[in-house]
Amino acid sequence: MRRKFLWIPILLTGVVLWFTNVSSAQPVSLTPDQLDQLVARIALYPDPLLAQILTASTFTDQIPEAAAWANEHSYLHGEELSKAISDDHLQWDPSVLALLPFPSVLNMMNSDMAWTRQLGDAVLTQRSQVMDAVQRMRRKAHDAGYLQTNSYVRVVANPGYIEILPVDPAYIYVPVYDPLVVFSGHLGHVAVSAAISFGPPVYIGSAFVAFGWTGAGFIWPSHVLLIDHRPWDRTWIARASYVHRYSWVRPAGPRVEVHDIHRPHRR
Repeated sequence: MRRKFLWIPILLTGVVLWFTNVSSAQPVSLTPDQLDQLVARIALYPDPLLAQILTASTFTDQIPEAAAWANEHSYLHGEELSKAISDDHLQWDPSVLALLPFPSVLNMMNSDMAWTRQLGDAVLTQRSQVMDAVQRMRRKAHDAGYLQTNSYVRVVANPGYIEILPVDPAYIYVPVYDPLVVFSGHLGHVAVSAAISFGPPVYIGSAFVAFGWTGAGFIWPSHVLLIDHRPWDRTWIARASYVHRYSWVRPAGPRVEVHDIHRPHRR
């Protein structure tokens, strides 16, 4: 959605100054409790996937179209999917392209654009606090007994922070859980083994290196978000000009469609 601007003249010592309206002003900061609620649905995602979601959320306007493309090409995987991204000359930011193997994640973001936009704004203006909120929620789930190492992820509890890493770096499993259960602090009648389930494996190996998957994650103690082993430093002020160093090069030609489109059948 294109932002609208209202230019306001201010007379100061004979010089007319122009300022933009609040539509371009930095968003109001969220409180720790608000940030906890904001990240609850993704706090238990593996670190590489979480890093890509946080970066992609700052390109909110690209999410709906990317979600539609991912759904229409959900029959493609691995090298075939990577080739389709290249063949179709997709113009989105690499962080958005990185999520195309995960239609369920893009659908989640697209179905609640208010949440996605608020997350993206927080990543640009309060990144350290967003990361702290993720750690608070992970600690709650870990202390309650829900967040544990299994055949899908390795949970590494370090002093002060918890890492969630894929067992095999080439494959990511998307966790499915109810935040009201795993962050409640009470086991109740929900078995620990049933509180968090996982979707099918998603291959993000060599086929998707160009979109920053190699070395995607965090340096938690220093609040650094890593994409392709490099700090991702996009901020609110620099959001229009910041360009991260990806090996992917934006296609020069217009977007095309050279693959079969499979749309869900409606009853």
